[in-house]
Amino acid sequence: MTSPGPSKAANPRDALGFAPHDHGHCVAAAMAAAEERCAAAGLHFTPVRRKALEILLQEHRALGAYEVLDRLREAGFGSQPPVAYRALDFLVAHGFAHKIERLNAFVACAHPGTSHSPAFMICRVCDSVAEAQATPARGALGQAAREAGFRIERTVVEAEGVCPSCAEKAGA
Repeated sequence: MTSPGPSKAANPRDALGFAPHDHGHCVAAAMAAAEERCAAAGLHFTPVRRKALEILLQEHRALGAYEVLDRLREAGFGSQPPVAYRALDFLVAHGFAHKIERLNAFVACAHPGTSHSPAFMICRVCDSVAEAQATPARGALGQAAREAGFRIERTVVEAEGVCPSCAEKAGA
């Protein structure tokens, strides 16, 4: 991703990982990667699934299923909840999006197509979400699992706090 310069992003949706970047390029690159991956894997990247991913990519914050549904309806894709839930289930199942459990909401994956254990930093002020890599098998959780003879298959790490942009505004 390219950065527009050293200044902080004025708008949370312009921040990926809370750092300034070229958001238009970010969305276009993610959509192109999703299209390529679906074509290569023989996945049906239907217009509603494509639009749902585009909606999630437009903002780097978690969106609830009903907010996605409202935006899908505005785009002419129907108004029944299964429309949004089926699209979101597809995106999560194939690694294009993640469910943020604490918020019961969804966010586009920052690393689609790669096997990873994400950790989410959620701003309690603006709801922006940054995705980082987690290594649960190497930390205290991994040690506890090994001692119990447990094999970790999936983790969800979510941290709530204040993003740099909101912290800067609060200090002003």
